[in-house]
Amino acid sequence: MTGPPVSALVPPGVCQFTDSFQSVPLLEKFPVSPTSSVLRFGLPDDDKPLNLSTCACILAKADLPDREGNEECVVRPYTPISTNANTGYFDLLIKDYGENGRMSTYLTEELKVGERVDFKHIEFNVKIQAPFGKKKIGMLVGGTGITPMIQALHAILGDSSDTTQVSMLYGSRVASDILGDDLLAKWSAEHKRLQVINVLSDEPEDSDWKGARGFIDKELIEKYMPSPDDKDSIIFICGPPVMYKIFCGPRDEKKLSGLLAEMGYSEDQVYKF
Repeated sequence: MTGPPVSALVPPGVCQFTDSFQSVPLLEKFPVSPTSSVLRFGLPDDDKPLNLSTCACILAKADLPDREGNEECVVRPYTPISTNANTGYFDLLIKDYGENGRMSTYLTEELKVGERVDFKHIEFNVKIQAPFGKKKIGMLVGGTGITPMIQALHAILGDSSDTTQVSMLYGSRVASDILGDDLLAKWSAEHKRLQVINVLSDEPEDSDWKGARGFIDKELIEKYMPSPDDKDSIIFICGPPVMYKIFCGPRDEKKLSGLLAEMGYSEDQVYKF
């Protein structure tokens, strides 16, 4: 997970997965931290790339038991971290949330290589497309919300003609929970127009962590994100539901509310992934 960024853009509407679920096999599983793994899945046509448009997600479906042991259909969205330069497979970075995440536990702990999972792709899950056409992009990220940002960074940093400046505030619980940490550290070291600020909420006080602690707040946004007065900038946000509630309002509502609205950002400056 430390390869170079690759820009391999395709327009919406050509993804191998359609609006009907299709079954593909798990090819490999790579643990990347104590709580997360990269899962490599095959494709319906293994002679072609996934052909997913920038930052879009796909939906995974599985029949899983609920807390009472009754089987029910569970559907969850995931954004691949691989690009359309890869033929015949795609990679998902998934954190195991234990008993609080039935799908993530199933995929990371229970699913075996060779077993199959159903995926589909719907138009709703297509957001803003690269090239983004802005001088500055701010990213507010929590946990597995990093995956569409990795896609955006592939498009930005993988294009030598792109000069977009990117600043990211990335909230995690502890240092070992920072998904894609090695990748982001490598890319930010090699590409000076990318700045990543990790913010840890539950890192032990006696650890050697020298970075920011607590939660992403107004002060950090004012310090690191593009100003709402800068109309040649946009904000991307992706994370758990509480992030949307605090910063921008529900993911499925275009209307902007929360802290970003209070700070003066406009609806057309904020993209909810």
